[in-house]
Amino acid sequence: MVAQPAYSIVLPAKNEAVSLAVVLPALKSEFPQAEIIVVDDGSTDMTADVCAQNDVVRVAHQVSLGNGAAIKSGARRARGKAIVFMDADSQHNPQDIHKLLSRFEEGSDMVVGARTAAGHANVGRLVANTFYSRFASWVTGRVIPDLTSGFRVVNRRRFMQFLHLLPNGFSYPTTITMAFMRAGYDVEFVAIPVHKRVGRSHIRILRDGLRFLLIIFKVGTLYSPLRIFLPVAATFFVTGLCYYLYTFTTSGRFTNMSALLFINAVLIFMIGLVSEQITALTYSRSSTEQD
Repeated sequence: MVAQPAYSIVLPAKNEAVSLAVVLPALKSEFPQAEIIVVDDGSTDMTADVCAQNDVVRVAHQVSLGNGAAIKSGARRARGKAIVFMDADSQHNPQDIHKLLSRFEEGSDMVVGARTAAGHANVGRLVANTFYSRFASWVTGRVIPDLTSGFRVVNRRRFMQFLHLLPNGFSYPTTITMAFMRAGYDVEFVAIPVHKRVGRSHIRILRDGLRFLLIIFKVGTLYSPLRIFLPVAATFFVTGLCYYLYTFTTSGRFTNMSALLFINAVLIFMIGLVSEQITALTYSRSSTEQD
């Protein structure tokens, strides 16, 4: 029988043959005992040949399914007790994996490689990620320096609990980070340098702008829906109350607009309350199924 590796290293890749030709030998040299898995997400370049030359596991998608789908395929194939996820575009230095594993072995369930300000591809990415991270910090009450980093090590058993929650697109880091925190697992962040990627990014600002905007709301509803719905309900209620006081003092009547604002406040609050219960049941079910 083949012994179970301590770590599996998963790299989602789409047309990253040039970068993989550099990254894979470095990984094999640095971690000769680790299981290295490249998830080929519908590549049309020489990715398959590079994987064969470096004798690593290749999981192939016949068509591109997305970064999140590649992560899920890699996690299903991984045999290690811990999984290291990293990009295949040479942004991450294989030696930095030791920093993450060191913290992980101290008892953390997930250790995220947090990028510094200089590590983002451009100013737009920096601004967007800073906003997401600060919003997530407000929702969770914890300091989250980098919500969207794809460089992390996770407890495989814990990770598989939430596989059904992960989207097929690029927002998987957001989802899994918030899921681990919501479940009460230990999530740590380690500052790491990030190099300029090899090749062009698959993210497009105009195409993905709305999707990233939706991530903001997903962050809140994934962790604690009432943190989102309650302020909105309170805004409607206060607006309705102020309008009622105005109309009562000026004309001595209660208007339909005030009633509509109060009703909206109650409905939004009740939706938030139901969402909170659904979220709690979702995480409770995940933990029960894994146990």
